[in-house]
Amino acid sequence: MTALDVVAVVGNPRPASRTAGLATAVLDAVLARLGVEAADPPGALVDLGALLATAGAPLGEGSADRYAGPLARLHAARLAVVATPIYKGSYTGLLKAFLDHVAGGALRRTVAVPVITVGSPAHSLAADVHLRPLLLELGAVLPTPALVVQEKDLADPGAVIEAWLDVAAVLLRSVVEAVAVGS
Repeated sequence: MTALDVVAVVGNPRPASRTAGLATAVLDAVLARLGVEAADPPGALVDLGALLATAGAPLGEGSADRYAGPLARLHAARLAVVATPIYKGSYTGLLKAFLDHVAGGALRRTVAVPVITVGSPAHSLAADVHLRPLLLELGAVLPTPALVVQEKDLADPGAVIEAWLDVAAVLLRSVVEAVAVGS
């Protein structure tokens, strides 16, 4: 497989958050496990918190233009890590506002990996109950369970990511290859 268009979209309102670090680590680990290179590594991170600080709110007048670059990056991606901290039992409003600019079905050629960070294991289902349906509505292909990382593991998430990949890699590889061939 040749280089792949990839993106990590981070819905944490804080720029350069631990969630952003996690999303980058997940994307890097997935690419390494699949033996694939990113087509444009420097542009692979869409940190919505940083964009919020510089571009303004992702909704309202002119928001589609302000977020045109990151939206184009997501639309072009064949592999997308979508990461968010749990907020009031679901994903953040910032992530939802950004994804509101993506038409239903528009991500049908994108394999998505939903990732959430939780303070308590009691919130673990939020990834599959809330974030997964949102990505499915946008047409993304979701062949694996979501990756849930507890706050206590954020400083060094490698073991959690690798354990998840031990289960998810085979499915991801086959689906990413199929999507890449069909592009």
